[in-house]
Amino acid sequence: MATSWLAGMKAAPSGRNVPSLGRIGSLEVRLARSAKEIRKAQELRYHVFYEEMSAIADPATQATRRDVDAYDDICDHLLVLDHDLTERNKLGRRVPRIVGTYRLLRQDVAERNGGFYTAAEFDIQSLVDAHPRLQFLELGRSCVLKPYRTKRTVELLWHGIWAYVLMHRIDVMVGCASIEGTDPDRIASQLAFLHHNARTPETWRVRAVGERYVEMNRMPKAEVNERQALRELPPLIKGYLRLGAFIGDGAVVDHQFGTTDVLIVMPVEALNSRYVNHYGADAGRYANQ
Repeated sequence: MATSWLAGMKAAPSGRNVPSLGRIGSLEVRLARSAKEIRKAQELRYHVFYEEMSAIADPATQATRRDVDAYDDICDHLLVLDHDLTERNKLGRRVPRIVGTYRLLRQDVAERNGGFYTAAEFDIQSLVDAHPRLQFLELGRSCVLKPYRTKRTVELLWHGIWAYVLMHRIDVMVGCASIEGTDPDRIASQLAFLHHNARTPETWRVRAVGERYVEMNRMPKAEVNERQALRELPPLIKGYLRLGAFIGDGAVVDHQFGTTDVLIVMPVEALNSRYVNHYGADAGRYANQ
């Protein structure tokens, strides 16, 4: 566990005292400090999910041009900000633009507020119950502004997540990851590749819920063009796999967002040591940039 710069941040304060988690050049990663910053993150999510991708907005979402749900009020919001790309707030002050975001929901917070968001698609509770001594963290609503979909931005996001994991003594990360499209047969090779190559071991097995379960084993392993399937997978899922993530049993079609979702399961103890060493055992790699 961290003993250096991170040691004094285990109970990170709220509001303007929220510390920076890391910086590379003009880019900084930290948690949101205000409701205004959360609204800006929701605007970014709307732009990516509804304007770039194929999510279907209801009238309220169209009116606000923000991607919002009830979980936003109980989650922490991880942000990447560009201090070289500023905009004026309502007071006329220059503030850095939010160019990337992740939503983080800890187990203790979820249990006080009706459970995890992911539970609508996957039987997360059975996984939590099977590991009563472990602390879970749900990752969700990941998006990055298009010009910033670079290694540097992704590195900062993951640096921030790793710092957060250490601060809150997280043992397991879970969350949905999406493949564009709602016809499983059109993405059969991607689903089959994940089923044959990254399926959770029995101790971490968790299924998609009830009637939402979509079979991922859509073709024999020998028939999967693994190189092509890996190339077609979204960068986020490939990144999770490089970190050492497993994929749950079954996918779920999300018609609102125009995607097919798979469940990511990442026990901290199973993370690729190369990445842990890269960010630092105390998440100190970018702490003093």
